[in-house]
Amino acid sequence: MSHEMNVKVRFCETDALGHVNNTSYFIYMEEARVEFLNQHRGDSSTEDWKFILVSTNCDFHAQVYFGESLTVETFIKKIGTKSFVMCHRMRNAKNGTLVAEGESVIVYFNFKEQKSEQIPDELRKALEESFQVS
Repeated sequence: MSHEMNVKVRFCETDALGHVNNTSYFIYMEEARVEFLNQHRGDSSTEDWKFILVSTNCDFHAQVYFGESLTVETFIKKIGTKSFVMCHRMRNAKNGTLVAEGESVIVYFNFKEQKSEQIPDELRKALEESFQVS
């Protein structure tokens, strides 16, 4: 099962050409990623945050403008021993047009020891519930 959230494009997220600036898509993916992880780890505090972003990318398919709304769908593409790949599909909320797709590689991380750790079974099970073949 994927996770969905809506984003309304703010004026400050556009550029001189009038469309959403490419950097804004990474902010949308970050917001979706945090919502997804908080939902699946059962805690919204950052005190026990055990995730670190090691890679992210985004492909742009269509332009988006101030005032438009996007639906950001988030799901898991791959689960490894210590990391997982999260995918994001951003669509125009009004007409469903795919506007951008991105991926993020997340590592389960122990900040105190500064090293990666094995994904706990409970979290792995929650991630598996959101697994999709892209």
